[in-house]
Amino acid sequence: MTITAPKGTKDVLPNRSYRWQFVEQTIRAICAKYGMQEIRTPVFESTELFARGVGGTTDIVQKEMYTFLDKGGRSVTLKPEGTAGAVRMFIEHGLYAEAQPTKMYYLNSPIFRYERPQAGRLREHHQFGVEILGARGATADAEVIALALELFSTLGTSELVVKLNSIGCPNCRGAYQKALRDFLLSKETELCATCGERLQTNPLRVLDCKTPSCRAIIENTPRTTDYVCEDCVAHMNVLTECLDKLGVSYEIDPKLVRGLDYYTKTVFEIVSSKIGAQGTVCGGGRYDGLVQELGGPATPAVGFGLGLERLLLLMEQLDVNPEPPALCDIFIAPIGPEAVTAAFALVANLRERGLKADMDHLGRSLKAQLKYADKIGARCALPIGETELQSGFAKLKNMKTGEQVEVSIKTEEIIQCVMRNA
Repeated sequence: MTITAPKGTKDVLPNRSYRWQFVEQTIRAICAKYGMQEIRTPVFESTELFARGVGGTTDIVQKEMYTFLDKGGRSVTLKPEGTAGAVRMFIEHGLYAEAQPTKMYYLNSPIFRYERPQAGRLREHHQFGVEILGARGATADAEVIALALELFSTLGTSELVVKLNSIGCPNCRGAYQKALRDFLLSKETELCATCGERLQTNPLRVLDCKTPSCRAIIENTPRTTDYVCEDCVAHMNVLTECLDKLGVSYEIDPKLVRGLDYYTKTVFEIVSSKIGAQGTVCGGGRYDGLVQELGGPATPAVGFGLGLERLLLLMEQLDVNPEPPALCDIFIAPIGPEAVTAAFALVANLRERGLKADMDHLGRSLKAQLKYADKIGARCALPIGETELQSGFAKLKNMKTGEQVEVSIKTEEIIQCVMRNA
């Protein structure tokens, strides 16, 4: 019986990894411009971190987490999102005592959620996320949105919509939740079973339901923007003014709440119509209460998460294809067993000098070696046998044009000739 990858996971094959590397290099360069520093947190954390941080009434905690007891009887969870772990690290290592704000990002971070696999959304996927902690101003919200949009623009993706909302703060959210609960109670018999439970525990989660019958009800619910306090209104006004200054188009979506309980004030999504019904390619917002909720000092914060698989899928749908790197500058083709070790030493010398060099390891004929060199995209090939070793000269073949030039088989002269024939 053949063993295959678990459902909801995906291998990255050798001929596809360069696309990931291209995106990762682009992300690192953009983050450096914004003063972001990379962090790396564990793949698993204490289950309590996500129950307290993400929210016990969310679908993530109730339905999607990979949770198990370790050999010490401790409940641990494979991380279902990146922010809670970043905040735990911020508190545990006392980063709040340093100059603020703390600007950090994580890249290629594995995220695990037990959900139905769909386009670009897997049970194990990988995220790029940005977190700014210690910044209260709405300019920080605008900065993380601008960073995300710069990434999409740099990668050549377009036709994106920025959706914004304010879901209020502790001072005003209670009034909205009461109005929302009162409205939903009048529609209780029409709600799906899951939303019937959400109505009792956290009515805000109803707004995130994708069931068609609930979506019809949600269209008529009270709007969050009608209940936010003056401070939240002022915060949103500064954010939209900043986006206006950047020429960023956006839509105010009063039904946007995101799927995590820690959000306050700003929530946003960047949406594409190119990858199916679930077209969100980036989502985030402000989480001013999370650091304190997890045991740290009161610290404002804002950030986003972006699935790399969905980003790569979007690039494919828009026919954005980075150029694959050249795998080989020169292929040394030994002719006969006496040339094998000499070829090996020559390849080693060329690699030391920075060339991408390779050789035959299968004992193939010269014709088969040159065919293989062409398949791997070698720019040049240099066959060497007993005659070449004795004379000190060999013919370097340009694999693209077929042109051959005689060259000394000394390392320096080979390098110069390869560069001239590039």
